[in-house]
Amino acid sequence: MNYYGAKDLAASFRTVRINTIKIAEDIGEEHYGFRVTPETRSVSEYLVHIAHLTDLPYEVHGVQKRDALAGFDYMGFIGPRAADEKVARSKADIIKMLGDSRDLFGNWLDGLSDDFLGQAVGMPPHPNNPPSRSRFEMLLSVKEHEMHHRAQLMVSERLIGIVPHLTRNMQAMIAQMQAQQAAKA
Repeated sequence: MNYYGAKDLAASFRTVRINTIKIAEDIGEEHYGFRVTPETRSVSEYLVHIAHLTDLPYEVHGVQKRDALAGFDYMGFIGPRAADEKVARSKADIIKMLGDSRDLFGNWLDGLSDDFLGQAVGMPPHPNNPPSRSRFEMLLSVKEHEMHHRAQLMVSERLIGIVPHLTRNMQAMIAQMQAQQAAKA
């Protein structure tokens, strides 16, 4: 019995992306060029990078349905997307990119079978690579990768004076519980 299937994977990916879009909405367009340090991506570059996070797994698993990554032209695929991070875009265009990639990838994930998710994909030889990984593990890592970058965006929010929405939500929930407790006393 599988306790976490394609529908769960799709739903959790969408939840993560919705929270990323909320961050993109909360940050003013005037701050989209903000960088925590000169070596890091700007807010805009992080958001475009996140919008492209689904491109590689969709190509590998959805389009090519590869059973091994050896021979895949990773740099040829990633290079244009890395360059695309530098293209000037409006806040609205970036938010649309995030929504479009959420919908494409989430809808595709929704339709995958347990058999497909369980298939092993051969990894390129490298001391840190296992010989293979399941498609499920590889597709789950998209959400993990996005959450990593979303944490970086939340640091940017703090540095430009924005309390992240998840923190605001938690603060409101705690205040409500405290008010309810005080009302009972």
